[in-house]
Amino acid sequence: MAVVDVDAELAVLFHETAGVSVPAYERVKKLVAEQIRSGRWSEGDQLPSENQFVDAFGLSRMTINRALRELTSDGLIVRMMGVGTFVARTKTASPLFEVKNIADEIQQRGHRHRTEVVFVREEETDHSQSFLRDGVGSRVFHSLLVHYEDDIPIQVEDRFVNPAQAPEYLDQDFTALTPNDYLTRVAPLVRGEHVVEAVSASPQECHLLRIDRSEPCLLIRRRTWSDHGLVSAARLIHPGTRSRLEGEFSR
Repeated sequence: MAVVDVDAELAVLFHETAGVSVPAYERVKKLVAEQIRSGRWSEGDQLPSENQFVDAFGLSRMTINRALRELTSDGLIVRMMGVGTFVARTKTASPLFEVKNIADEIQQRGHRHRTEVVFVREEETDHSQSFLRDGVGSRVFHSLLVHYEDDIPIQVEDRFVNPAQAPEYLDQDFTALTPNDYLTRVAPLVRGEHVVEAVSASPQECHLLRIDRSEPCLLIRRRTWSDHGLVSAARLIHPGTRSRLEGEFSR
């Protein structure tokens, strides 16, 4: 990953379009998109800051902000709060009809997986939550993790686990293995359920994923069962600009 600059050549290219009857933010968008599509700015490269664009192009911060917001919506760049703006990688594909280990998926794409553990704890079961009504006792294990592809957060995993199925869940090091990996070992899957929704992430989820509150997200609600009953219920939240779901089926 490199940090790219608004060099003199780029500034000249922008100012050469000054006489064109196109809004300034559109000219910025076009110029940035050309750098990306030509390969001059590569996947994962960090873009200049808004202030650098303002200084180089002589535009208002509002104009630059609009151009970058629209480039984000177009899927060409990724903005991470408090970190910076980056050339987007090709959207990561998650399987729709299968239950796969996210670490394996990322490594198969040739990238590095790591996990940030927010918490892993035991809680009282809230039986008002419909997904926990299926054979779970008075206590439940609850974990909240963030999965990264290289240095970009691509999934928040909010998971409830049935202690009867995985009694040693709280003792695991989920920076070294994923909950999916552990649970498939101790309570092999015999049945699964997926529900997919388009949602707005909560403020905490936006913070963990480093996205704006306005960014749409994909939510997968997943429940899995072993021969002995419900194993876990998970909410898997993906930023819409960084992820897609795909699957195959046949008759």
